[in-house]
Amino acid sequence: MPINECVTTDRFIDLAYAADVDTSEHPELLELARELVAEEPDTRAAAIQELRDMVYERGECSPRRLDDAFLLRFLRARRFVVRRAHRQLVRYCNFLEQYPSLYRGVDLFALAKVKGAYEAAMLDRPGVGRLLITRFGAWDPDEFPVEDLVRASLAMMEMGLRTPKMQVLGATGIFDLQGVTLRHVATLTPTVAYQIVCLSGYAMPGIMNSCHIINYNWLLHTFFFLFKRFIRRAAWSRIHFHGSDLESLHQHIPRECLPPRYGGSCRLHTDYATGMAKVRQYRTAALERDMRELGWVLNDD
Repeated sequence: MPINECVTTDRFIDLAYAADVDTSEHPELLELARELVAEEPDTRAAAIQELRDMVYERGECSPRRLDDAFLLRFLRARRFVVRRAHRQLVRYCNFLEQYPSLYRGVDLFALAKVKGAYEAAMLDRPGVGRLLITRFGAWDPDEFPVEDLVRASLAMMEMGLRTPKMQVLGATGIFDLQGVTLRHVATLTPTVAYQIVCLSGYAMPGIMNSCHIINYNWLLHTFFFLFKRFIRRAAWSRIHFHGSDLESLHQHIPRECLPPRYGGSCRLHTDYATGMAKVRQYRTAALERDMRELGWVLNDD
């Protein structure tokens, strides 16, 4: 890539991460919210209050927050069907209560060690949203445990879902299994598989537009068997298997949203280490407060 193009790309990546900490409700996003998540400005406040009342009346969970911005995440994730938003809020609270070791006392910035095991393409188009890429084969199980991969994913979700843009546009997942060996599969216990499914939209209030499995080998059946029992029937229509056929992938994800590795042209493409460096650079007092209240540690040493 020419030097000038590299500088321009780096600048756009900086702008994208700076925007990721912006929790403002921009007018153009509200128009998309009506189309994508059935949000109506005239009835939004009533829906939020109905969800808040449901939490009090049913007593099935004790969220750490009940302010409008927090409850809105769950309504958007379930297209403003209040009872469905409540069920997801209950699952979210149960997940955090069940697995406190995934975040309490965990050094947020130290998770940069996962490096290229997670990547993101940040064009953020409707229908695709944030493209999140998991590359298990790029992770060396001898360097750190699989639980750190789960912790890194949880941190990414908690930070991303603070922003209205991510709440409305959602995400698309690519699970690239190139390089996955028996050593990787051996680390995937049923508990870890369940945690990953929870983070993919079952418990977290995020919209997973679709999920794409690529570059797999004979280990796929063993790998995927661990996940099948936890995936809801309604989600299967959004899961697509492509093997190594990039043309098949391109039928679902526009090339301009994909990084060059997958035959695309998106240059707004970073790995987890770069992303955490940008979060450290552009973080706000509100982001720090929200993450610390959850239990994360933000060490700058």
